[in-house]
Amino acid sequence: MAGKSGLKVGSFFAGLGGICLGFKNAGFDLVWSNEIDAAACKTYRANFDHVLVEGDICALSPDDKRLKKVDIITGGFPCQAFSIAGYRKGFEDERGRGKLFFEMLRFIDAYKPKALFFENVRNLQSHNKGETYKAIEQALADRGYHVCARVLDTCEYSKVPQHRERFYMVCFKNKKHAELFEKYGWPKKVPVEERSKFWEIIDETADDIHYFSRYPHYYKPAMELIKSSGNEAECFYQWRRVYCRKNKNGVCPTLTANMGGGGHNVPLVMDKKDLRRLTPAECLRLQGIDDKKFVFPDDISIGAKYKQIGNAVSVPVVEEIAKGIMKILTVPSKDIVAEEE
Repeated sequence: MAGKSGLKVGSFFAGLGGICLGFKNAGFDLVWSNEIDAAACKTYRANFDHVLVEGDICALSPDDKRLKKVDIITGGFPCQAFSIAGYRKGFEDERGRGKLFFEMLRFIDAYKPKALFFENVRNLQSHNKGETYKAIEQALADRGYHVCARVLDTCEYSKVPQHRERFYMVCFKNKKHAELFEKYGWPKKVPVEERSKFWEIIDETADDIHYFSRYPHYYKPAMELIKSSGNEAECFYQWRRVYCRKNKNGVCPTLTANMGGGGHNVPLVMDKKDLRRLTPAECLRLQGIDDKKFVFPDDISIGAKYKQIGNAVSVPVVEEIAKGIMKILTVPSKDIVAEEE
C-alpha cells in the first residue's frame, strides 16, 4: 500500500534500506534517501527506485535539487560512537560519527517536516550520564519538536526471534500529536505464541563457506562447550572473543556488522551437518526482511552483506512505529481515542 497517504519521507543514513522499507510498508511515499557507503548504495538501488543521493551528508545542502521538502525525515544515524560494543566516545568520536546527528538539523531547519524518526543503540540514552541525549533532545526542542522515545526489543515487539534492543525517537511539531503518539502510537508487545519459531528462520544446512570448522582456533572451544552442555535443538550459540555461550531461549543474539568472519559476536547454529554461522538469507529473516524479495547485487561481497544486515534495523518494528505515525498524522484525534478506548 506504499504511498497512498501522500505523506512524503526523506531518509538519511539509509544503509540497505531497512527504515525505508518499514515506512514504505506502512504506506508512506519514499521521495529520497542518502547513504555514504558505496556497497550499501548498490544494494539500496537494487531494491528501491526513488532518488538515492550517494555521498557524505556533510557535503550535502538543503538546496540540492535532488532533495525535495518532505513531511517526515528519518535517520538511523551512526551508532558506533554510542554503542556499548564500541568505544562510547559519543560526540568526541575521532571519526566524527557522533556529530552526524547534528548534520540532519540543517535539513530539518530548511524543510520543517511534520515528524521525525530516529533509531540508535540503547546506550544512546544513558551515554555520558545522559548528557548526550539531553543535547540531542534540546536541539530538537529548540526547533519546536516534541520528543517521544522508547527502547524496544525486536523479539518482544515483532514476531522475529532476535534480541535487538534499540532506542527509537519519534518527534512531532504538533504537541497534541506527540501526546497522542505517546499514548496510542507505540507498538504493542506481540504475544509469545505468535512469534516466529527457531525452525521457521533457520535452514537445515548451508554452503560449506558458512561452517565454523573453517576457523580451527574458534571451532574447538566452541565444540567443547556444546559437547559439555549437550547440543540442544532450537538453540543459538554465540562466539564472544575467546569463548562460546549458549542462548537457550531460541532467540538469536543481536546481529552485528562484523558477524561475517570468525571473530567477535558471531551468532552460530548447530544444524544437521555441523556448527556454522548464519547465512545472509537467515540474517535477513532475522531482521524481518523477506529474503525471497530482497536482493543483493552479484558484485556485493559476502562480508559486505553481513555488514549491511548487521547495521540495518528490524523492519517489522519500524513498520509498526511508522503505522503509529501515520495514524497520528492522518486520523482525527477523537477517532483515535474512540478506537483505542
